[in-house]
Amino acid sequence: MSLFNRRDFMATSCLSTALPVATSLGNPLFAESKPPQFVDAHVHVWTPDTQRYPLAEGYKKSDINPVSFTPEQLFAHCRPTGVTRIVLIQMSFYRFDNSYMLDMMKKFSGVFGGVGIVDENNQPVRNMLKQARHGVRGFRIQPKGRPANQWLNGDGMQAMWQAGAKHGLAMCPLINVEHLPSVGAMCKQHPDTPVVIDHFGRVGIDGEIRKADLDQLCALAKHRNVSVKISAYYALGKKQAPYKDLLPMIKRCLDAFGPERLMWASDGPFQVVKGHEYAPSIDLIKQADFLSVGDKDLLLRGTAERVFF
Repeated sequence: MSLFNRRDFMATSCLSTALPVATSLGNPLFAESKPPQFVDAHVHVWTPDTQRYPLAEGYKKSDINPVSFTPEQLFAHCRPTGVTRIVLIQMSFYRFDNSYMLDMMKKFSGVFGGVGIVDENNQPVRNMLKQARHGVRGFRIQPKGRPANQWLNGDGMQAMWQAGAKHGLAMCPLINVEHLPSVGAMCKQHPDTPVVIDHFGRVGIDGEIRKADLDQLCALAKHRNVSVKISAYYALGKKQAPYKDLLPMIKRCLDAFGPERLMWASDGPFQVVKGHEYAPSIDLIKQADFLSVGDKDLLLRGTAERVFF
């Protein structure tokens, strides 16, 4: 079976089991008679109320930019585009205190999924399961200055990956290209652990999208539980709307992973500052002529829904 045909087959197969039966108008998600219900798989929210939700040690108010990005501010950007659900990513300046994210998930029940942060050196599995009881389905992991071939070493990280496999909780690496091989090594050790790579593994963050870097990212496709967020367009390639220079990278990921393992995300609020806007990010997928209706449904809803909701 050719790669093109395999991708079409996988998309059709996934749709037939995971999505509503299509009407004569096509996929219900895109039918004119029904409002779209898209999922943004990556957004940060925070509040200027640092008394109720204090910043972690080492952070100060001047580090927060923009000074506020609450759910209500997010909705003003995302709802006009058809985005009705969002995966919240714990913000770094709260570190291991996930209170604000969890409180917003409770306040807007059914709207938000969550990706938390736990201390890998302080009862990580206990804290993962505690958050999972509140709807968190993934956990951000980062090198934090550690060598690219060592950052996933250690008993705590091993325990997290084992818990991920057992409980269906995704490891969500925020990494650069040089860290991708070590993720692949962990996927080989823990093949049942869901993994979601943030922002194309930051391929193109320096302005140049190199084939060798894309090869590194797409090499992870051989691990069946790895998905990729096609996100953060403001930060990659030419970094200019309408972001069409990123389409070849999206195509390459589509051929490697299939639409059932790709998910669109904005990376708000950073997608809506410094002259960037929300709509052009999602429009890049909505208007891509090489994506079928089923592909778009998976990228804009189905994959994120499966992993995070």
